[in-house]
Amino acid sequence: MNFDSVVSSLKKAIGLPIEQKAYSLSDAGIADIFGIRPTFSGVNMSGNSALYVPAVLQAVRLISETIGSLPCKVYRETADGKEAAKDHSSYCIVHRRANEWTGAGELRTVLTADALIHGNGFAKVVRFEDGRLFELHRLEPGTVSILKNPATGAPIYRVQEAGRSTDYPHTEILHVPSFLGTSPIAFGREGIGLAAILERHGAQFFGSGARPTGIISNEKPQAGEAGAKAVGNIRKSFREWQKGASGDPLILDAGWKYDQPAMTSTDAQFLEHRLEQVREISRIFGVPPTMLFELTRGTWSNTEQMGAQFLQLCLRPWLDRWQDAMTTVLLGEDEQDTHYFEFVVDDLMRADMAGRTANMTALVTNRIMTPNEVRAILNLQPLPGGDELTNPHTTSNAGPATVPAKEAA
Repeated sequence: MNFDSVVSSLKKAIGLPIEQKAYSLSDAGIADIFGIRPTFSGVNMSGNSALYVPAVLQAVRLISETIGSLPCKVYRETADGKEAAKDHSSYCIVHRRANEWTGAGELRTVLTADALIHGNGFAKVVRFEDGRLFELHRLEPGTVSILKNPATGAPIYRVQEAGRSTDYPHTEILHVPSFLGTSPIAFGREGIGLAAILERHGAQFFGSGARPTGIISNEKPQAGEAGAKAVGNIRKSFREWQKGASGDPLILDAGWKYDQPAMTSTDAQFLEHRLEQVREISRIFGVPPTMLFELTRGTWSNTEQMGAQFLQLCLRPWLDRWQDAMTTVLLGEDEQDTHYFEFVVDDLMRADMAGRTANMTALVTNRIMTPNEVRAILNLQPLPGGDELTNPHTTSNAGPATVPAKEAA
């Protein structure tokens, strides 16, 4: 609470009139009132308009579609480890179909994109009359307001639907927030706005709008109708010369000269500026630059490592938010002790499968982990005798070799 609000509260308590302050649209305080902040570049960079910047589109698509493509399952803890709880009512919703018209992966893709673009993704839980789960329905981010229960502090979701507002508890709305509940686009609107300006300038430059392709001049041009006719003839001749591919020289008479303007140092570094903005956008979304196809410093080795960093540093927080959100609304309080959701990320690790296999092999052979513990990491069922810390290279369960019988003469 700032000083002005404290003074206003004291005046209200003792009955004094409160001074009303007027703000102009150019005032910096207007941004705090409406929760928006204009960019210094002057570009209106909202969530949807930012998608027209190719690097932003790739980052949003990469994160959301990757999360949508990863299989998600609900597991049950057992005495031997864990098993897929296929009999649970949420298994089909998170693994196959979120509802009759939307697949589970498609819903995760759209809600993650909502969180990246608008700051939050929402879906309403639809239940049977007995309280069992039935479906998940996506809600438009603009139709949901997040309130707080004054007694418990738990969130309350006010949804505008069918011309009226309805309040739902936190157990009935699947909520996938972005970092601090704010879109990365809102935090990085300056960098994205600069990228949009550079892209627009490039389009104008190569479309001959920012700089002419050539300058035709004459120290003693003709005036009046004769001059206008001469300029028209030269323009016509110049366009015909541009269309031709014969390589003939351009010949101008009557003192006319043709000069081609050279690029300035700023124009020559235009490509470097655009590459830097791609790297800036990769910082905003936490995506490695090579995954936005900025391959200036990409090699075979570091590209593979950046793929692992994408899983560990970018996707992992999003997967944790998804698992927490699904646990809150799809599992009862008594079920949360024995059931949990988990994404299968084995497909993302295949790029480094050789190193991963060597690591797990070393853990088993050095008797640090059991074979069944490794199989649990790979989401495989346990094997009989796999709970023993044995070295498979020095221990064999095979029977003694038998000497083959001699063939009868």
